[in-house]
Amino acid sequence: MSLRSGRLSSTVMFLAAAVIAAAALMPEDAAAIPAFARKYRMSCTTCHAPVPRLKEYGEDFAGNAFRLEDKEPKRFFPDTGDDMLTLQRELPIAVRFDAYFLYDYQKDKNMTDFQTPFGLKLLSGGSISKNIGYYFYFYMSEMGEIAGIEDAYVHFNNMFGVDFDLMVGQFQVSDPLFKRELRLTYEDYYIYKIRVGDTPTNLTYDRGLMFTLGTDIGFDAVFEVVNGNGKGEAHNGYLDEDSWKNYLLRISQALGPVRIGAFGYSCNTKVDNGGTMVENAHWYAGADGTIDYEDKLQLNMQYVYREDENPWLQSVGATRVETRGGFAELIYAPQGASGRHWIVFLYNYVDSQQKELNRNSGTLSYSWLLRRNLRLLAEGTYNDTQEAYRFTGGFVSAF
Repeated sequence: MSLRSGRLSSTVMFLAAAVIAAAALMPEDAAAIPAFARKYRMSCTTCHAPVPRLKEYGEDFAGNAFRLEDKEPKRFFPDTGDDMLTLQRELPIAVRFDAYFLYDYQKDKNMTDFQTPFGLKLLSGGSISKNIGYYFYFYMSEMGEIAGIEDAYVHFNNMFGVDFDLMVGQFQVSDPLFKRELRLTYEDYYIYKIRVGDTPTNLTYDRGLMFTLGTDIGFDAVFEVVNGNGKGEAHNGYLDEDSWKNYLLRISQALGPVRIGAFGYSCNTKVDNGGTMVENAHWYAGADGTIDYEDKLQLNMQYVYREDENPWLQSVGATRVETRGGFAELIYAPQGASGRHWIVFLYNYVDSQQKELNRNSGTLSYSWLLRRNLRLLAEGTYNDTQEAYRFTGGFVSAF
């Protein structure tokens, strides 16, 4: 047997063991209703399949500034005697609590870790008026640190009487592509997170504006204007570190159970390097697609290309770097969207001239719903680039 074949056999056995380990955790059935579910007195399955992944109804609800279209009972809003003031009778509050146990093996190094909790965050969202909503969450603990605010925005819905929205605040640049916060795996969408050289730009959190346009023919467009340097703290009274802004345009078209999209992201970073102003002009381009089959199978695919002219922000000897990669994600629900069993395969790939960014990994993840808002998870990942294995077991909960 070749070395490559031996590694493949070990990988298959390792991932199979992850699924078998999860099967041993199966208790009884039930349902639960956190946050919006408490407000509207409906099951989490109305919007999620499973938590935190959104169904189409959940996406529509979020896209409608967290209101049920023409179904908002008056009892949710007290009479203040002022037509210009809309207050929710109760402020919607929810908590998400994730905890994991990890076993990592990389060559001669073994590591076990109780990530309990991995994350603890406080969430809120709701209506300011008929067509204005808000959403935010505060990470009270993320891997042992107070991570603070991540998503936080005000949503202006159906401006000018058409399906044209504006979100102002902090969000992930990649949200119009695939939302990292809604994935079912511990393993991340790696291509969205990487930063090249000393340049702060990636496709995760940033501050700015997001415009969205929807049409009746399934065509959507999104335009973003963001600072381009993430969600760090202010310097000298400014949250942006230079005078440049980054611009993203994404278009997509739905064709029955298939949606295809493409995006471009124009970026620039400019810093003072020893009295000399240097910059890195860089850009992204990519394509993505989703195929749904009868609420049981979903295939998500993403391809990203990035090019940096001067990623280390050098005064002389600039080095041009190309990075390409993406992921493929297959989600299988053997019992359909309302079932309790979920299996996910996630493949991550990155090929960069900055070699330490490279990745070639496969993940097999199994989830089982103990409650509608408590999902048990067992997951195995093999990273061929580092010849490393990781086993993850734990739970995702919301209440």
